[in-house]
Amino acid sequence: MAELGSRVVPSLLVRDMAETLAFYQDRLGFRPTGCYPEDDAPVWAEVTHDGVALQFYSDPPRGTPSSPSLSGTLSFFPDNVTELAREWQDAVAFQWGPETMDYGQREFAIRDCNGYLLAFAEPV
Repeated sequence: MAELGSRVVPSLLVRDMAETLAFYQDRLGFRPTGCYPEDDAPVWAEVTHDGVALQFYSDPPRGTPSSPSLSGTLSFFPDNVTELAREWQDAVAFQWGPETMDYGQREFAIRDCNGYLLAFAEPV
């Protein structure tokens, strides 16, 4: 059986590319790794942080919603949730946590400037 691979890269519609890139770079420490076109007004961009990649686009493809939407949560699993929360506590508002959940994870969550919910968790 063929392997699925070990990497998933979400590609997310954004309201404002410049605002989104500033949020991820300035507040969360992601770095840009690509954009198209390579000018001051990209319609697609990718950012990375410690091997995690996110892609953004500002023009919705045909047949997709015209505004950012996601009915779930993007989950990340850093080595140390408490340390990461401490680094970001002055940069962004937390939706919850950090706290230990009944299901055995220590986690916190934030919303980005497009309303996407990002949760950061580690097993306890």
